Amino acid sequence: QVQLVESGGGLVQAGGSLILSCAASGRTLFAMAWFRQAPGKEREFVAAVSWSGSGVLYADSLKGRFTISRDNAKNTVYLQMTSLKPEDTAVYYCARGDRSSVYNNAYDSWGQGTQVTVSS
Repeated sequence: QVQLVESGGGLVQAGGSLILSCAASGRTLFAMAWFRQAPGKEREFVAAVSWSGSGVLYADSLKGRFTISRDNAKNTVYLQMTSLKPEDTAVYYCARGDRSSVYNNAYDSWGQGTQVTVSS
């Protein structure tokens, strides 16, 4: 059974940057993704990466500011976030699935989430 543990969240000023990490245990050659959920809102897709790292998907609104990557030797997926805005404030979750998708029902394992708060 895969366990996913996110880290790297915190409080940052608008315009700042953060790098989130998701460490996976168990078999990890699956697609991985980041989703986020702001208070009172539904969980939304952020980015996904194929098992090889060669295929990536991004939410259109986040292209150019967020970058997903993975290091299979370390069983870790990263989300580099730049030019952060207050509206990026949310709990960020990583997830594992058989293939990259923007839909959360494509993923069968989820981490516990890490809070990102962007102050104005």
